Amino acid sequence: MRDDSADFRALFLKKVPLLDTRAPIEFQRGAFPMATNLPLMTDSERHQVGIAHKAEGQDAAIALGHKLVSGLDREERVALWCAYAKAHPDGFLYCFRGGLRSATAQQWMREAGTPYPLVKGGYKAMRQFLLNAMEEALEAVPVLLVAGRTGCGKTRVIESLAQSIDLEGLAQHRGSSFGGLLDPQPAQIDFENALSIDLLRRHSLGVYRLVMEDEGKLVGRIYLPLSLRKRMEGAARVVVEESIEQRTEIIYQDYIVELAGRYAQRDVATAAEHHRQHLQQGLARIRKRLGGARHQALEAKMQSAFDQGDAALHRAWISDLLRQYYDPMYDYQMAQREGEIVYQGNRSAVTEFLTQHLNRDGVQV
Repeated sequence: MRDDSADFRALFLKKVPLLDTRAPIEFQRGAFPMATNLPLMTDSERHQVGIAHKAEGQDAAIALGHKLVSGLDREERVALWCAYAKAHPDGFLYCFRGGLRSATAQQWMREAGTPYPLVKGGYKAMRQFLLNAMEEALEAVPVLLVAGRTGCGKTRVIESLAQSIDLEGLAQHRGSSFGGLLDPQPAQIDFENALSIDLLRRHSLGVYRLVMEDEGKLVGRIYLPLSLRKRMEGAARVVVEESIEQRTEIIYQDYIVELAGRYAQRDVATAAEHHRQHLQQGLARIRKRLGGARHQALEAKMQSAFDQGDAALHRAWISDLLRQYYDPMYDYQMAQREGEIVYQGNRSAVTEFLTQHLNRDGVQV
């Protein structure tokens, strides 16, 4: 059998498969992108063992755990672990602290003829490693922000660069009041773990700059870590500039065409109504900031666009929303910023500028 490991850097850089033996509730609170949850105990079993440990001590808790996970339940769980090990021969297993649960799973797998290594220190040690790695990467590598008005295609620029970190992609949210996708956002800790792994990988490759979209404190309901926000404050920026017509078209493609397709893939029969509700709810969330009259006018245009299936009407309410709400908000926010603007241009020009300069040693971007 391969040796147990505490080489967390290698585990994350190599994207090693991880068998997480924690209870489901622990996994839901925070996990790693490469991990699969095949628990030793259910939430209820873990709760009962915890009560026994507090009231009677460790020996009693261990005895209860073996009683609860026995017979057919034990056989089924061991079979799942062994199947995972055979499908992922390069993987490792872990529990919360790399203690009793992972050691028990490892022993049972060995007895079943499938030895499998564990991660020393478990989830807790790996999580702390990632938090430290994030701080190190942010301290060592300067951040460059891609800014620009809503709809200018900042995410498209980010996606085209190997040196970039896609914060909205990691948060599974497009960053606006309308930006929620069909699937729920990850847990806050899941986002932080995924972000830390991305930073670790970029740092290990020796990137000259970390390019990110200029975001606020929140991406949907996900908070950006404080250390990242501090690095973004005053960071240099490149600004994407596009016409209102081009920005309207990008929003139309993302929120009308592409989002409708997502709903259709899930359920064709209900797609149109769910799509309409999604955008109406997004508009409702900014009603107070729009004001009653403007909200009512935009809502009426949106409703007509859906009722008539008219692309021109959709583009009309999108253009109005950009002019009346998002552009004034952007102007206000940019007036508060301190970071130097090092380049401005349309999306193609900005992408070319970044592609050329980010790969040149010593170029001050």
